[in-house]
Amino acid sequence: MANAASGMAVHDECKLRFMELKAKRTHRFVVYKIEEAQKQVIVEKLGEPSKGYEDFAAFLPADECRYAVYDFEFITEGNVPKSRIFFIAWSPDTARVRSKMIYASSKDRFKRELDGIQIELQATDPTEIGLDVFKSRAN
Repeated sequence: MANAASGMAVHDECKLRFMELKAKRTHRFVVYKIEEAQKQVIVEKLGEPSKGYEDFAAFLPADECRYAVYDFEFITEGNVPKSRIFFIAWSPDTARVRSKMIYASSKDRFKRELDGIQIELQATDPTEIGLDVFKSRAN
């Protein structure tokens, strides 16, 4: 297990599932959660390749922080299919202050564990990670 700067460990499964998403494309998204009692980042939810943006957005709790990785597929203006791997730091305004602080202090170290992230989004409400945001940032 890797050790994040805040003292949070990163469970090996976190990197494994990310590599599956990146290389094998066996997941559309991965949602990560900090398990405060064990002081580690763990995989909370995997989205299969058939899942879409709405499925992903539904897994982000309204009042708890999460990290997530989303494989966003799109068609360019030249009609070429492409994809971008997004890292999302989800920290809703209604989350506990302690939780927001732990997620904020662990984010950079955790993100470095996931080699291959192309775009980062930080969001405090659903409008900041809307499908239109993904589309505008992907190009």
